[in-house]
Amino acid sequence: MKLPDTVHIIEVGPRDGFQNINTWIPTETKIAVISSLLKAGIKEIELTSFVNPQDIPQMKDAAEIVVQILRECHEYKNVEFSALVPNLKGAELAWEAGIRKITYVISASWRHNRENVKRTIKESFNDLEAIRKKYPKLKIKLAIATAFGCPFLGDVPLAQVIKMIDAGLESRVDEISLADTIGIANPEQITEVLSVLKKRYQDFDFILHLHDAQGMGLDNTLVALQQGFNNIETAVGGLGGCPFAPGAVGNIATEDLVNMLEQMGIKTGLDLSQLLEASAFVKKVI
Repeated sequence: MKLPDTVHIIEVGPRDGFQNINTWIPTETKIAVISSLLKAGIKEIELTSFVNPQDIPQMKDAAEIVVQILRECHEYKNVEFSALVPNLKGAELAWEAGIRKITYVISASWRHNRENVKRTIKESFNDLEAIRKKYPKLKIKLAIATAFGCPFLGDVPLAQVIKMIDAGLESRVDEISLADTIGIANPEQITEVLSVLKKRYQDFDFILHLHDAQGMGLDNTLVALQQGFNNIETAVGGLGGCPFAPGAVGNIATEDLVNMLEQMGIKTGLDLSQLLEASAFVKKVI
């Protein structure tokens, strides 16, 4: 198999992992989980999301988490901290809290975009333009949700995903993440989609966000690695899921992916034993 020497893992547990949990997680517990992940060597982590707390109450302490982490984690100077935002208001709140990189989510499915951020795809892109204009120094990752299928509409045409990518590049986003929001992708589909994207966009470094709802997360990741895509989003303990997408449960567990990669001789720069401690801590307190 043709595989990369290294894989860059982006930890999204504190955001995607926590947002689907209805029971309130104390702020100090969230910060303790984040700290345990940083000790494992995580170099990029999505801390929270700046969304309407009426929609996702679990994220109502977003600003507090960001301020405290940025204040207390000076020893992690090489870590890239980010937060998800669904609109201009979210970006404003994230910037005020100290975030300098955002994940801006738009669904390839018009129906899921309505359910998730309560707006049309065009309205979401309009806000993206407004964010880029207001914060020219802000690093923006466009997260294209339901890129491999929608819980409401079923199949999402690849042409629609390409249209979203082109629009994102026109809006001068820095990164693009493709999300299998409800975990329905399979290795053949991943191969077909990524081979087209690799040919069309050549050296552009896409990020993959693959859920494990049907137990194919690691399989799909392995296929992606063979295609040359080595930026993967995962969540400690396999937590996660979109609250507005029926059936969206379970990211790829960070520790599972690291375990597989390390056994294959692929470097991640992460401490597996510390990741397992972090996972055990999550299972204990959440």
